[in-house]
Amino acid sequence: MTLELLGKTALVTGSSRGIGRQIAFKLADLGANLSINYKNDKTSAERVCEHIRSIGREAIALQADVSKPEQIRELFAQTMAHYGAIDILVNNAGLLITKPIAQVTEDEFNTLFSHNVTSVFFACQQAAHKLADNGRIINISTTVTKIMMPGYGLYAATKGAVDQITRVLSKELGARGITVNSVSPGPTDTELFRDGKTSEQIAAMAAMSACNRIGTPEDIADAVALLVREDARWITGQNIYVNGGLAG
Repeated sequence: MTLELLGKTALVTGSSRGIGRQIAFKLADLGANLSINYKNDKTSAERVCEHIRSIGREAIALQADVSKPEQIRELFAQTMAHYGAIDILVNNAGLLITKPIAQVTEDEFNTLFSHNVTSVFFACQQAAHKLADNGRIINISTTVTKIMMPGYGLYAATKGAVDQITRVLSKELGARGITVNSVSPGPTDTELFRDGKTSEQIAAMAAMSACNRIGTPEDIADAVALLVREDARWITGQNIYVNGGLAG
């Protein structure tokens, strides 16, 4: 594997497990050093770091609740203090609440927007000040923004905001060679995804894709890897659907 990211630093939010962990592993495979962000699970974050170090890259585990802007600022400050620069930001951390719009409480609304929108907005704001020229920002969105899936109205609303942040920021940072894109997974096989779902429900979601399966964290990580390479320098302001041709 070509070490295209050798010498570069990547900050991946919510990277102690699931899709975020796999993205961190993929970027390390390409040569990057990693800042592994976690909210609560320090043990899992340290395991991610141990794996990354085992392949010869550097990794640090940093605790931060990215729904809180002051903790985002500290996360960036600690990463900069350790590495001296940040070249890649992947906004992966997020929360999912599924409930019909008619039943969503104000607390649930505020919680989801703080975890999915506040986190991305203020991390992007920090990146606008601190990311190296010719850097990369990837925001993890969702396929449900383009399909009418009952119960996902609130979640889709938060990710729709993420997509618009992505588009506007790409224009604001483009002159510095920084690209900003969002990646929109379809159903993806993680512990969080499987929680509360029957095998029949998962099979039905798999049947919605052209490939007749649900995605894997590796599928999403590989798409992120495509966008952070130098070859992707002319791709910006885009929302890349990574869902196996899912049709809603």
